[in-house]
Amino acid sequence: MHILRPFILFAIFIAINAAPIKYFHEPGWDLESGHYDSRFFQGKIPYEKHRPVLRHLIRSYLTTFRELGVDTWLAHGSLLGWWWNAQIMPWDYDLDVQVSVATLAFLGERYNRSMHFYDDDEREGANNTATTTTVKKMYLLDVNPYYGALTKGNGANVIDARWIDTSNGMFIDITGLRERDADKSPGVWSCKNNHRYRTGELWPLRRTEFEGVQAWIPYAFDKVLTDEYGPKSLVTEEWAGHRWIPERREWVKVPKKKDKNKKPPKKVEHITTDDGKNIEIVYEEVVVEA
Repeated sequence: MHILRPFILFAIFIAINAAPIKYFHEPGWDLESGHYDSRFFQGKIPYEKHRPVLRHLIRSYLTTFRELGVDTWLAHGSLLGWWWNAQIMPWDYDLDVQVSVATLAFLGERYNRSMHFYDDDEREGANNTATTTTVKKMYLLDVNPYYGALTKGNGANVIDARWIDTSNGMFIDITGLRERDADKSPGVWSCKNNHRYRTGELWPLRRTEFEGVQAWIPYAFDKVLTDEYGPKSLVTEEWAGHRWIPERREWVKVPKKKDKNKKPPKKVEHITTDDGKNIEIVYEEVVVEA
């Protein structure tokens, strides 16, 4: 037994290094719940309320990183939201940004697990009826210890860092880009999830605005978007149950059509008779046309 123990420990060491343990965890029983950090999850946020949460997330992130002097830029669905109206897509439940791996190393050394307080104004209503509420939030910057891995591995740690709302668990995914094979493919940058870009597509970054604060985007943003989502993503005006309204420059949720053939729900009532028997009564709604 004592002879085998070193070999068992060595095997465990190899297994852990071959397949790193997942660092970030989400509740994840469906697509929506997979967009919360388990440590701060308090339950799903309704559709009507999740966009303000994401708005404060990205505003706090961009403002804090600008104050820290750290370069970061919009990516993936967040970049696509910028293309349409410089706002978060209403069907998104998280946000995506990118940094260089050198920046990740700096963040990991100086600011890992750091808490950042932020207060912001939330405006509700329109014109003269609008009201403004000050929202005070605490955000966690958490850097994945496996950020330096060169490959995707088992896929458990493709997200390199997160900016997390500690009041509910919603987050921004931060991924790092690096030249993974500078000798054979110089000037080709990629993340662990195999999104690839050329130096000239990313830099120099363009300064812009997103959700009302200063933001940065890749230099060739249109090519970056069409390479990832296809050219139709820049013109398709219906997606994920929403329709683009050009006059309002806004995505609006389309009401679901009622199924005329769908039977109305049945009402079930359980009663107990005087002699102790349990009886189930089913009431079925009958629609009578005049």
